[in-house]
Amino acid sequence: MIHADDDGKTLAEREVEYEKFVWANLKRNYIAHYLHGMLGMTGFRLVNAPTFLPAYLYLISGSSFIVGLGLALQQVGGMLSPIFGATQIEHRKRVMPAAVWMGGLARVQILGMALAGWFLSGQTLVVAILAFMFMFGLFMGTQRVVFSLLMAKVIPISRRGRLQAWRNATGGVIAAALAWVAGKYFIEGNLLGNGYASTFLFATILTSLGLWALQFLMIEPEPPTTRAQTPFFERLKDFPRLISQDRGYMFFLIVQMLSITGRMATPFYILYVSTTIELTGANIGLLSLAFLGADTLSNLVWGYLGDKTGFRVVLISSLVIWIAATVLLMNVHEVAAIFVAFFGLGAAQSGYMMSAQTMILEFGSRDDMPMRIALSSTAEGIMASAGPLVGGIMAATLGYESVFGTSIAFLAAGLLLLLFMVREPRKDRMTPAG
Repeated sequence: MIHADDDGKTLAEREVEYEKFVWANLKRNYIAHYLHGMLGMTGFRLVNAPTFLPAYLYLISGSSFIVGLGLALQQVGGMLSPIFGATQIEHRKRVMPAAVWMGGLARVQILGMALAGWFLSGQTLVVAILAFMFMFGLFMGTQRVVFSLLMAKVIPISRRGRLQAWRNATGGVIAAALAWVAGKYFIEGNLLGNGYASTFLFATILTSLGLWALQFLMIEPEPPTTRAQTPFFERLKDFPRLISQDRGYMFFLIVQMLSITGRMATPFYILYVSTTIELTGANIGLLSLAFLGADTLSNLVWGYLGDKTGFRVVLISSLVIWIAATVLLMNVHEVAAIFVAFFGLGAAQSGYMMSAQTMILEFGSRDDMPMRIALSSTAEGIMASAGPLVGGIMAATLGYESVFGTSIAFLAAGLLLLLFMVREPRKDRMTPAG
């Protein structure tokens, strides 16, 4: 059921007023989302990059399985929370207060990792880091829904690609530089007694600054219509309808699940590299620079390409590069070539994230958008939870090559499905039926 304001105006008139509000406040809201993305996502990149956290987990545990378990727990958290988060905001006219709470709690978990590194040791430290990773995933799951909805409310579809391009590019410069500094001076220099903890602290500061910028600058409109509040379990019954009513979205959802399963190899890139080169702090920083620095260059291409052609082309390109970079990593043993492979992996995964998060906003109706985002996040989370855990077992028993080969197979399957079964949703929206 959809609710509309009873103010004597027709729905068409309210839609016109909403559109005018969006364009009248676009500059301020654009700056707000730019700063939030540049600073907030910079800090999150440091935590989510396949270098610092996997390397730290391996350092304190000595186990590939624990590395996979940690990433799996993070993804389990991200799987459990999006649907609940969507039910808490889809009926609200303003969702910024919820965004502050959800985003703030995600940042607390990064701070917890830093404090654990300084004050705990041994098995207690390992358990604490695993717990914080689970909670981090939990709140990141709800955050993804609410911040995607906020961007969809205030940034027109024709401007979303370039916004993400510039915020990711400038954020990538900061993240890449900080990654190199963190590897060379924080970790190798054991800053403040624990270089990894210092890195997590800086990530907390950057992400908090981004959240504050969004909170104080963004002007949020009230949509012409909202869904009636529905009990959580009642809302779950709508899932078959959400999937079946749009064939393109159904296959896109499967592509997401296959691609995220392919990400099972991500935490093991840096561990595989340790078998061919010495894993010094400087080398960790260099490869982090390659992975995160890829954002700087590739996001500008992905964003403008997506605005011009739609994001299906971006998603196809990302999967192709992802497969090629994985194959390259499996077959090189020199720092320079490994740097190129990590650059390709960074460019591919940033392209995947931008295209997947933007395409989802272009399927179906606006009022179902929070739940559609949540459904995709949950589906991704299911596969992302199992992937690192299975990858950890495979790495420990069969070797890293088996993990990479399985990853390539899933990515290739997603690519084929995308090519033959998913149309560009923006073209469908331009038709009367869309």
